[in-house]
Amino acid sequence: MTSRRRGNSSGSTGPSVSTSRRNSSPTARRPAGSSAGPARSTKDEGARRRLSAVRPGGRSKPQRPPLRNSGPDFGLLFAVASLIGIGLVIIYSGSWTRTYLGFGDQFYYLRRQLLWLGIGLVGMFVAANFPYWRLRSLAYPILAVSLVLLLVVLIPGVGYGPSETKRWVNVAGFNLQPSEFLKLGLTIFLASLLSQPGRARSLWRGVLPVVALAAAVLVLIMLQPDLGTAFAVAGTVMALLFLSGARVWQLVLLIAAAAPVLLYAIFSAEYRARRFLAFLDPWADPLDTGFHIIQSLFSLGSGGFLGLGLGQGKQKYFYLPEQHTDFIFAVLGEELGFLGTVAVVLIFGYVAWRGYQVALRAADPFGSLLAAGLTSMIVLQAIINVGVVTASLPVTGIPLPFISFGGSSLLFSMTAVGLIVNVSRHQATARRIR
Repeated sequence: MTSRRRGNSSGSTGPSVSTSRRNSSPTARRPAGSSAGPARSTKDEGARRRLSAVRPGGRSKPQRPPLRNSGPDFGLLFAVASLIGIGLVIIYSGSWTRTYLGFGDQFYYLRRQLLWLGIGLVGMFVAANFPYWRLRSLAYPILAVSLVLLLVVLIPGVGYGPSETKRWVNVAGFNLQPSEFLKLGLTIFLASLLSQPGRARSLWRGVLPVVALAAAVLVLIMLQPDLGTAFAVAGTVMALLFLSGARVWQLVLLIAAAAPVLLYAIFSAEYRARRFLAFLDPWADPLDTGFHIIQSLFSLGSGGFLGLGLGQGKQKYFYLPEQHTDFIFAVLGEELGFLGTVAVVLIFGYVAWRGYQVALRAADPFGSLLAAGLTSMIVLQAIINVGVVTASLPVTGIPLPFISFGGSSLLFSMTAVGLIVNVSRHQATARRIR
């Protein structure tokens, strides 16, 4: 009786007995919930192959919470631990003279980074064990809190930063950067929104609302101002749209429309325009706008192939600006050489590969987009930082994830890794990621 019912529901014609026999064979049996409708259109194939996160035109069905059927991605954890270890060594090597003369303690920055590392481990542990699918119901509150924090940092007397910027707020003696929390919160929200069936393929229900939200966020970030974070946020949004299945022609038009806005953002402020022109020709103003780039290239060039050795770099002695934060990659290149920089770049590449593997094998669309978005966020930030240090991109203040000194960056980057590890424990199949 069961075989006859399956045969009739499949829409086949002919005697029920023969239909039963055909459907009883293992090769002809269809999974539960499948239909014999027409094949997918070729237009949707590209979107399906990206992450298979969104099924265009599909109906929303209530889903059970994904089952934990795999261990954590230890390869990803080992790679992140390696980056953090390298960062601790280079932070001390690049900052001990500055902290000894400024604070009378050569371990000042190292101790603070270790404190933030402890907090980050707590954040990673919680993120790795929290039922990540529940973040979908928390996406709106998380986004609201991150936007409020972006507004709070603009209040006179509350937000502060170097020169006339306002990027940090003080909370119980700790300096927090709201834009770092914003990157995490925005990724969670967009993963929740775009994982809804058909959203990413719809211009009015998917792409335009995302663009409007991203534009509002970028305006708040540019009011700080923080061009580097704006680049990272914009890149993460574009990556999520692409991976969720948005039409390519829409993304191309979006990039074309954003180009004049980007040029206006650069040339509307004199100091940003000068930095951009210095990126094109740093030697035109070697003692001012071109100083950062020139000193960074000196550091990388001095390191040669094998480097001068740990602690033996010279540019960190008040030549190279921000040697423990934005330009720590230059210190690493001078002391560990070309091999050291290539090793770090390869580790980031490995992090990207593991993160996208987790996304491809996630148990649900939300987990897939969440892992892919967080991976893109980390990797894009690393690309921007390395591009700035190597004079491939204009100078922007953005840290190198896991390596640069900075509590907010380390905390939220480790929390992001915890969420990726969480998704890796709930796979579509019980097969372990290899």
